Amino acid sequence: MARIGRRGFLGAGLAMLATPLLAQRAPRVEVWRDPNCGCCGGWIDHLRAEGFVVTDHRVASVGAVRAQLGTPSDLLSCHAARVEGLLIEGHVPAHAIRLALAERPAGVVGLAVPAMPAGTPGMEAPGIAPEVYDVIAWRADGSHVPWLRMRGAAPV
Repeated sequence: MARIGRRGFLGAGLAMLATPLLAQRAPRVEVWRDPNCGCCGGWIDHLRAEGFVVTDHRVASVGAVRAQLGTPSDLLSCHAARVEGLLIEGHVPAHAIRLALAERPAGVVGLAVPAMPAGTPGMEAPGIAPEVYDVIAWRADGSHVPWLRMRGAAPV
């Protein structure tokens, strides 16, 4: 039977202490989606793989949630979400969400990827090249601007 040395014991103890701290830092995302949507599940898997903690609300109609959140009607996609006060619409990659949470662009209340571009997280398909698309930033008054250009899950 192998013995654990002092360093191994100390390292294991420090790792146990750090685990709750790391879990507290993981961004928490609330998602509202149609229960039959497979691409939404793919997006949720992407966020979880990127370290986000996701609560998945399967609802009969996402429209009521969008109205409550204030999502502009011309930015709609397939699911709605909220993370640390930032609203999300559609297949917004984890990279863009992290960047917006770090920078907190002035006046921006949400990010959207309208429609469902090929190659966005959850919309990957074998043999189909990811599209270049914009992540759109929107303000409380509904105005919006292209904020970040992406291809698949990576910035361009």
